[in-house]
Amino acid sequence: MKLLNIGQLGEDLVTQWLQSTGWLILHQRFSCRWGEIDIIAEYPGEEAEEQGGRGARGQGSIKNSTWVQHPTNSTQNSALAFVEVKTRSLGNWDAGGRSAITPQKQTKLWRTAEMFLTKYPEKADYPCRFDVAIVCCQRISKLPTNFTSNQDALFSSSVAGYKFYLQEYIPAAFDSLVD
Repeated sequence: MKLLNIGQLGEDLVTQWLQSTGWLILHQRFSCRWGEIDIIAEYPGEEAEEQGGRGARGQGSIKNSTWVQHPTNSTQNSALAFVEVKTRSLGNWDAGGRSAITPQKQTKLWRTAEMFLTKYPEKADYPCRFDVAIVCCQRISKLPTNFTSNQDALFSSSVAGYKFYLQEYIPAAFDSLVD
């Protein structure tokens, strides 16, 4: 019997939600020597600055935990989101996964993002941000008293006896998680 990968199913849920809101999925589970980024998504078009940008369009670099913009004459209007997905069961001990995004984890994600931009230089001038998706997972019981419906979820799905809820999507999360 194949074991269920709850984390991967949570990432799949977030991927579906991002696609339904206009994002293009460039990679799932992009990995390099520094680590792994769960989802790398691109938001194309005029809305890119509102949806995914952090400042003016232009060539940028990742330095000291923030994205630094360097304006250019680029006509590119897309933006990139490097998304960390945390899937947890109800009553978990680490605030839905928020506590797992330590400064060390953020550093690994920044380095991995830099490796992605090095591998795909055509994306290097896109505005970028680091997002966090909090997914709640609950086993579906045949007893209705054990199942709690969540009306506040952004998106939900049922897979293999589990219900997954996208509880929260935090754009530019590192800015709000640190200090």
